[in-house]
Amino acid sequence: MIQGTYYKEWSRMLGREMEFKVYGRAGVPVLALPARGGRFYDWENNGMPDAVAGLLNAGKIQLFTADSIDTESLLAGDAAPRRRAEMQEAYFNYLTGELAPRIRTLNAAKAGDVPAVWCVGVDTGAYQAVNCRLRRPEAFAGAIGLSGLYDMGRFLGNAEDDLVLRNSPLAYLQLDSIADKKALAKAKENSLILCAGQGGYEGDALVDTQTLADALTDTGLPVHLEIWGSDVSHDWYWWGKELNLFAERVFG
Repeated sequence: MIQGTYYKEWSRMLGREMEFKVYGRAGVPVLALPARGGRFYDWENNGMPDAVAGLLNAGKIQLFTADSIDTESLLAGDAAPRRRAEMQEAYFNYLTGELAPRIRTLNAAKAGDVPAVWCVGVDTGAYQAVNCRLRRPEAFAGAIGLSGLYDMGRFLGNAEDDLVLRNSPLAYLQLDSIADKKALAKAKENSLILCAGQGGYEGDALVDTQTLADALTDTGLPVHLEIWGSDVSHDWYWWGKELNLFAERVFG
């Protein structure tokens, strides 16, 4: 099993200490986001660093697994929609304004010349990764979304609220003010990869993934979409296989 280095650091954006782990010694920095309600250690516990062990050992990528605050944002069903959106926006600001710069600093200490951060996620983590890429393409060179849930209406409510809108890709892609469409339009197709299966518990992810890919295409933004077979279910086993394939394609 690939071993990571543990960090616990204060977040001004969230007003608490946040945990993450780092795998690999150098290479393209990749921010990894967990499934809904998940923790930073879920990636290690489910063998995801091992799925890209070849790239980690070769110094081609360095993996940073982030924690979530889903129980206070996306999954806080007892809280008002506005409050859930406020916490999601705070988490977005933590990822983009605190963790990503910290990743670049740690990566630079190992690698010298620091490329832009990539992000990858599974389930709602895929949404977080794609949201970072679409809203901050100057900070995130690309994103990989595996079995993503992108319809934020099921978590945050109506996109008429400004903060809900800012965190709802399916809604804000219809506008010109949130996603940096000029920067995104110049990117290569493989800078945004979406994948879902057609097996068990993939129903919502399959619909959302196809809908997001269609919205991106309709907006003129590049996206690479893959729909895997009816045996591909919503679980870590398949996410590991998908990550292995796409990471080799992008970083290998």
